[in-house]
Amino acid sequence: MASLDEMRMLMRELPGPDLEARTACIAREGTLTKPAGALGRLESLTEWLATWQGRHPPTLNHPRTAVFAGNHGVAARGVSAYPASVTAQMVENFVSGGAAVNQLCQAVDADLRVYELDLDNPTRDFTEAPAMSHQDCARAMAYGMMAVERGLDVLCLGEMGIGNTTSAAALCCALFGGDAADWVGPGTGVAGAALERKRAAVVAGVARHKPTARDPFELLAAVGGLELAAIAGGVIAARLARTPVLLDGFACTAAAAVLFAIDRRALDHCQVAHRSTEPGHQRLLEVLDKRPLLDLDMRLGEASAATLAVALLKAAIACHTGMATFAEAGISGPTH
Repeated sequence: MASLDEMRMLMRELPGPDLEARTACIAREGTLTKPAGALGRLESLTEWLATWQGRHPPTLNHPRTAVFAGNHGVAARGVSAYPASVTAQMVENFVSGGAAVNQLCQAVDADLRVYELDLDNPTRDFTEAPAMSHQDCARAMAYGMMAVERGLDVLCLGEMGIGNTTSAAALCCALFGGDAADWVGPGTGVAGAALERKRAAVVAGVARHKPTARDPFELLAAVGGLELAAIAGGVIAARLARTPVLLDGFACTAAAAVLFAIDRRALDHCQVAHRSTEPGHQRLLEVLDKRPLLDLDMRLGEASAATLAVALLKAAIACHTGMATFAEAGISGPTH
């Protein structure tokens, strides 16, 4: 049976970067028929992939998109524009191929997997009790680790869960401080009284649980969600398996931020796919010192932006592996 102590032990075993693969990548980049740095972040993305896949050249033949779905007890407080029943309905939409992420997976040739986490039994309302027991949180993390299998080149992580931006805001506020208003945004489109209820829930949850939590994992159990715990587990498993990760928006990044709060190097194998219009996401990106790959005014979740960003990674690898070198093309290289 998984436990938070086991997760704490895994955090002490995270492998570091493969410097040999990084060096080989940098060396080839310097020979390609272009001025140094002319492809900008495409060059750094190739280097990042090689470093965390532990091989040069990096490959992107098998991307996987993993969407975790869970229900939140705090949703009963009216913090979302949609009823909690939408979580299960959207899972059915994923399975039948009708969601945005289905189309994006098809466009970038990614393998989509959808993981339900006990949708009939939402977490407890974290304003009244811990959202999850430590055991349930650890079990959800272990379940998320199952998304990482041999042969994956990159893992795109995302979520579906009515009420999860409320949990994400509470988690960030508890982990990194500030006022609830700094982290709470419209989510699915709430405003007015509903937005005030959302802020009040975050204030109450943080006040109740932060004083007694021993570490970030206990805060995750207290105010998080099953799908957020699963994402945290998936990020750990990906690091252990040398699989680079693309994180989606606010809720997904908040789940991963639990690991950052434990070890500031824990997300070095992760890129944040985009800057969500959810205002707390920008603040969180600053805390994590992560520059997003895309900024397209998206806020859908369901790993949509993470999947879209696979196209950038494929373009980066294509340039790195397909371009001719100066010597191959018979072109004079730089003189200094």
